[in-house]
Amino acid sequence: MSEEMLAITMVVALFGLILAGIPVPFALAASGVVFGLLGFGLDLFNLLPLRLFGVVTNYSLLAIPLFVFMGVMLEKSRMAERMLDVIGHLAGNRPGGMAMAIVFVGVLMGASTGIVAATVVTVGLISLPTLLRRNYDPAIACGTICASGTLGQIIPPSLVLILLADITGESVGTLFAAALMPGLMLGLLYFAYIFFMAWRSPEKMPAIPLEEREQVSTNQLVIDLLKVVLPPIALVVAVLGSIIGGVAAPTEAASMGALGALLLVTLTGRMSFQVIRETVNSTFKITGMTLFVLMCAQVFSLSFRGLGGDDLIDQLFEFLPGGMWGGLIFMMLLLFVLGFFLDWIEISYIVLPLMLPFFHSQGVDIIWLCMLVAMNLQTSFLTPPFGWSLFYLKGVAPPEITTGHIYKGVLPYIGIQGFGLLLVMIFPAIATWLPKAIGW
Repeated sequence: MSEEMLAITMVVALFGLILAGIPVPFALAASGVVFGLLGFGLDLFNLLPLRLFGVVTNYSLLAIPLFVFMGVMLEKSRMAERMLDVIGHLAGNRPGGMAMAIVFVGVLMGASTGIVAATVVTVGLISLPTLLRRNYDPAIACGTICASGTLGQIIPPSLVLILLADITGESVGTLFAAALMPGLMLGLLYFAYIFFMAWRSPEKMPAIPLEEREQVSTNQLVIDLLKVVLPPIALVVAVLGSIIGGVAAPTEAASMGALGALLLVTLTGRMSFQVIRETVNSTFKITGMTLFVLMCAQVFSLSFRGLGGDDLIDQLFEFLPGGMWGGLIFMMLLLFVLGFFLDWIEISYIVLPLMLPFFHSQGVDIIWLCMLVAMNLQTSFLTPPFGWSLFYLKGVAPPEITTGHIYKGVLPYIGIQGFGLLLVMIFPAIATWLPKAIGW
């Protein structure tokens, strides 16, 4: 069998193993080892120790456990619980006020934790029973919670952006700067959708009852705003500002963010040995899973490239009409479809390394491409049947919430994310303006 046929069979075998239920890291490593041995014997894998050593000694990847630690620690401070209540009351008698508060908290938690599971579960536990008690439409409530939780995938600091920086060789700080405007744009699009729905069907998103609002004075709201909302905003501004402004490297800023999260939890009086233990355990699990996938992907990538897979990808793109734009649309559609079945980490390390050389050859702005990929991968958390946000919310939702409610609720937000992706495709400056403005 020729090397080209081995490369094609290798990709087919990979997806066959995944569909058979084999965990993706093991499927990547197994297909890489087997077809690498068939094509080259043991000689090809002489390079593998060096590639694995490069992964575990990559200084930029040290930001992953630090940002994860910061996010999990802030989750333990129950920041979202208090912010939702304060912001919801600030909305006053406006229909949809609580839904807008959820989006705001999603933006802030995305910028401070970057962990979708933590945001969806926390906000779902806190707000969903309250929204149902206030006669919110179940589908709108579920969709808003799920979609707001995914904002942590695009708003920095985001694990997606850190891994994309590793794959593409771009600066983490540059990707953070580039993602800020698209992330905030998505948040504004969510606000616009909620505002429209509240205007069109206010009975589906009623305001907080007057008697409940009167229980909290204006002075108390101002005090709560300063005590509850200001500290996490200050932490986010300090961490992201130091990175985007060039004051600190992402790893250094992440370490300060982890320290700041420790101080914030301590000042709120929620620090305990149990909190420390749960935070460290979660950090080890998330970091270990991420790096294990990364290392197994090195095995697959080494074999695929050794078998001439890069040339096959170039030939594939030559058959596509439209040149660069045809290739870009093809990759976006492929990422979207894979998001129905695979996790974003596996998609990143399977698809992007294979297609990146083509876009390099076409002179594509890789920063812009990374933003398109990150926004596309964000939809994988919402697309049925395996969208992780759907599972997270279903696991903590009251019994009266059905899977149908959740699926129906996320559909408009999937459309909004697609519209946001289209805007960034048509107007690249949304992603590239800030990095250029600050000289990255």
